[in-house]
Amino acid sequence: MEPLQEEVHDFSNICSVLTILGAKWAFLVIAELSKGPKRFKQLHRDLVIVKTQSLTDVLRHLEQNGIVLREVTPTVPIMVEYSLTEKGIDFQTALKEMDKWAKRWESINH
Repeated sequence: MEPLQEEVHDFSNICSVLTILGAKWAFLVIAELSKGPKRFKQLHRDLVIVKTQSLTDVLRHLEQNGIVLREVTPTVPIMVEYSLTEKGIDFQTALKEMDKWAKRWESINH
């Protein structure tokens, strides 16, 4: 009889998720937008730790990856509002699971 081989998991899909989340501040922006749509200045005030250019970069990155929707209203001045897409909202499930995992293991140092 041949020994049972452990099931080999292909985690390549996780790499694509990590590419999205690899952007600095992505978690914070997603968490903040999960509270509801926000204009840039409001988002910047709420995420005071994030510099303006960094916030612009991460919003652009998340928009390109289908996580954030950027809506422009042609008013004077132009109003731009950011919100989570359906994909971004659905991602909250994964973030909650990651949070549970972190809490479960936070008391164990290594």
